[in-house]
Parts: sequence; structure tokens; C-alpha cells
Amino acid sequence: MIEVLLSFAFATAILAISPGPDNIFVLTQSIVNGRKYGLATVLGLISGCLVHTTLLAFGVSAVIKASEGLYLGIKIFGTVYLLYLAYKVYKTDASIIVSKESTAKKSLIELFKQGFIMNVLNPKVSIFFLAFFPGFLFSESLNTVTQFYILGFIFMVVSFFIFSLIAILAGLISRTIKNNNKIGVYLKWSQIIVFIFIAIFILL
Repeated sequence: MIEVLLSFAFATAILAISPGPDNIFVLTQSIVNGRKYGLATVLGLISGCLVHTTLLAFGVSAVIKASEGLYLGIKIFGTVYLLYLAYKVYKTDASIIVSKESTAKKSLIELFKQGFIMNVLNPKVSIFFLAFFPGFLFSESLNTVTQFYILGFIFMVVSFFIFSLIAILAGLISRTIKNNNKIGVYLKWSQIIVFIFIAIFILL
């Protein structure tokens, strides 16, 4: 049980660190507007994860109760989707671009709402949760709804911690990215390895 949850937390951490629309958005808002504005964005993004976790918990739990075959189908879908994500990352450019020019100044409430809406209305987040979470169900005794909420809580806590560090250390991170072209390459390959690891873990 503990090993599964630790594996889940580690995979979440790597994916949260790896460059993507969410953490780049947090980084640019923190650089342009300041740390507290970046943290407001983080709170919005993480709050949106609660919606996706709830949809997943009740939806997939119902599927598991209805049919073990359907649940196996979800796990196979998750494996294929994660391998597809690994391939997509492999094909992308490893450079990290932080653009400040088009970043408009907004209030704390506006940034919280934007982060929340960005997350909730992004169908890719729902698909990713569907692919990622079911393979890490960790208990025979706990009901699946509770397990999904525990996984969702771990995902939100780990992501909040890392995204908050990005907001707080935005200036240093931005300078480091500019001064070291290889960072993007390291993060790219760590993301690929994690996607493949999770895909194999889910399948087995």
C-alpha cells in the first residue's frame, strides 16, 4: 500500500516539475505580477483538480462495480494513452520558452478564477486522470471512491507544493532556464521515463 502511494507521489512530482501549460503559466504570472499572484494561480489550478477527482471517483467506481471487464478496458486505455503521451513528449522540442510580453496584469481573484477554469474546462486533465489514477488503487478493503479521493488529495498536495515553489522561486528558475539549455532536455526525458513507467505499472 505505502509503496504504491509513494510511487504515485513520485510520478506526480516528476510530472508537476516537467514543463507544461500549467506550470509555465504559474511561472510567467509570478515573474510579471509577483509571487502572491503566482500562488493565486496555483490555488485556482489545484482547486480544479478536485472537480476532476470527483468525476473520476464516482464514474470509475461505478464502472468497477458494474464490470471487471470494463475496468480492465480502462486500464488498457490508460496504458496506451500514457505511452502515447510519452511519444508526444519525445517528438516535442526540449526548449522551455517563458514569454512575458503577452502576460496581462490581473487581480488575485481573477488569476484564481482563471487557474480554476483553465483546469476544469481542460478535457485533457480528465483523460489524464482516467489514465493515471486507476492503476494506483491500493487497497482491497477500502471502497474505490475513498481510494480515488486519497489519490486525488496526494496529487493536489504534491502539485501544490511544486507549483508553489515555482511561483516563489520564479526569478531564479527563469534565470536558470536561460543560462542552461540542457534543463529542458533533462526534464523532457524524465517525463518520458515516468510516462513509460506508469504505463507498465498499470498494465502489470
